[in-house]
Amino acid sequence: MNDTAKLSERIEALEVRLTYQDETIETLNQTITAQWKQIDALTRQIAELRDRLQEAERQAPGPANERPPHY
Repeated sequence: MNDTAKLSERIEALEVRLTYQDETIETLNQTITAQWKQIDALTRQIAELRDRLQEAERQAPGPANERPPHY
């Protein structure tokens, strides 16, 4: 095998490796983007639930640990 053939084979192997790495990076980017969207949605849900809980606590009569009057 001459030097040109060896060089062409090596270049082809490197191009295959780069293509694989590019595809892997793209897949990881898509996965990370999807996970961040989920995290963002869950963070907004938690904030909404916290607000609802605080509102319910404000509207509740008396201290939260007070026994009902019939005890």
